[in-house]
Amino acid sequence: MSDKFHNAAVPAVEGESFRELLAAERAATLAQIAALSREFEGIVAANAFVAIDDEHDPEGSSTAFERAHVASLLDRARKHLTELDRALERLEQGDYGKCVKCGEPIPTERLEVRPASTMCVRCAASGPR
Repeated sequence: MSDKFHNAAVPAVEGESFRELLAAERAATLAQIAALSREFEGIVAANAFVAIDDEHDPEGSSTAFERAHVASLLDRARKHLTELDRALERLEQGDYGKCVKCGEPIPTERLEVRPASTMCVRCAASGPR
């Protein structure tokens, strides 16, 4: 093990398992982004040849909803990818597993469920930082 985790909130042994967890979730998120991107492009392509008058097209409102829904899911997946990348940076810097609000360790159980967490449960429940 490297000394990167010597003063880390997460011990070195756990740090490696969290690195694997973050990498797996990152890969899954990248796959989700790719699938949603293909779906969004398909929706746009399918509508390229139809009338763009959503008001009078009976399928227009559902198509617009579907496009907006997929765009929202894609945006959320991209934000999650950014959160995962930041978590990996914190892990490299030795700050992973430390609450950004109070400085206390984030419980391992929380990190296992939400590996990109930046706050302990108490601080997360109290609202934004």
